[in-house]
Amino acid sequence: MEPGSQLENREGLLYYERELEAAGCRLIIGIDEAGRGPLAGPVVAAAAALRDFSFSNRIDDSKKLTPRQRDAAFLEITRKADYGIGIINEQIIDSVNILEASKLAMQEALNDLLARRKRPLPEAHALVDGDMRISLPIPHTCVIRGDSRSFSIACASIIAKVTRDRIMAIYDSVYPQYGFSRHKGYPTEAHRSAIGRCGPSLIHRRSFAGV
Repeated sequence: MEPGSQLENREGLLYYERELEAAGCRLIIGIDEAGRGPLAGPVVAAAAALRDFSFSNRIDDSKKLTPRQRDAAFLEITRKADYGIGIINEQIIDSVNILEASKLAMQEALNDLLARRKRPLPEAHALVDGDMRISLPIPHTCVIRGDSRSFSIACASIIAKVTRDRIMAIYDSVYPQYGFSRHKGYPTEAHRSAIGRCGPSLIHRRSFAGV
């Protein structure tokens, strides 16, 4: 049984999903990304189409959850949703800029989800975090601060964050001098200090100030 506050929070996050369901949408897909701010590593996006909105774990903006809460939610989301992942590396980020790279990651995540489903339903609609012009193969709505306003986007934000954190943990074993497992590439004082001592690695974003 869900605690009262958690149930209340879930219902509050389902406003956009309920509106789309009432309009006849049969496939609602939340899309979000993680990793726009770091100095190193990829930007990762996820697309999530939930089959079930009843969750035992807390679902919210991934930044509001602890690592343990995110990992537990990730396991439940991936059991209850069709999902896709998009990963854009640091070389492309440097080539096109982080905003365009984030859009590419979102497009890739949606295409990955649709490929797994074989074909999109004509009644499909995507809810995209943020306020941006983005080209997608299905109708979509951009929701500012969507990861704290839409259940589907919040689920996508958790998948994207956990996936990216795991990638950075792998990079930590390749480049242990930077401490990626601790800060995940974000511009902490320790990270900036490591760049000053060692110079940038192959996965640092050369176009970012401080690299």
